[in-house]
Amino acid sequence: VQLQASGGGLVQAGGSLRLSCAASGSIFSANAVGWYRQAPGKQRELVTIMTTGGSTNYADSVKGRFTISRDNAKNTVYLQMNSLKPEDTAVYYCNVLLRWVENWGRGTQVTVSS
Repeated sequence: VQLQASGGGLVQAGGSLRLSCAASGSIFSANAVGWYRQAPGKQRELVTIMTTGGSTNYADSVKGRFTISRDNAKNTVYLQMNSLKPEDTAVYYCNVLLRWVENWGRGTQVTVSS
């Protein structure tokens, strides 16, 4: 399955953005869907993940500010990001684990100005 992330941009600290990840095929049976991010000079890190049963996990740095959701009918995964901070600046990637094979999107840039 191909993934296309969108919704990134430039926002001031305290603002909000909603990222979308559209899949070319069904994600209904995905083992898990998630978002990762990679800041300049840093390794890619997990932001949040949602398993088949709907359980979610968030990085401590985003708990209470970010929310992952999915719309199986639209084959789309979302990341609502509120109260953004400059340290949230990164390229955000969506990931879908489908039949235990990882699928990655190209990423979308999020820049938070102070």
